[in-house]
Amino acid sequence: MTAATASSRTTHAPTLPFPSPHFAGLPKKRLPAGRPREWYVSHNRQLKAMRIAIALLDSGVYTPAQARDHTIRRTAARIGVHPPSNTTCRLVRSLLP
Repeated sequence: MTAATASSRTTHAPTLPFPSPHFAGLPKKRLPAGRPREWYVSHNRQLKAMRIAIALLDSGVYTPAQARDHTIRRTAARIGVHPPSNTTCRLVRSLLP
């Protein structure tokens, strides 16, 4: 077997267009059962906002004034996150220093 055929048979994990090293090796944990639906919605929104805020900081957006809705949504698309709502955008701005 030649090196060309061996390398073509290897499979690689899909990569995001804007990889974030912050979440690479973290194992996922199940959420606790029995909470009200609003708790899960709020929890997932906070996680999403945190991911976007970290990506914004990595890309040079350091203040809430720099983080307009368009910038936040563009960053979310770049890291592979669904477009955030207006509420999530406000939460992202509140997380920035």
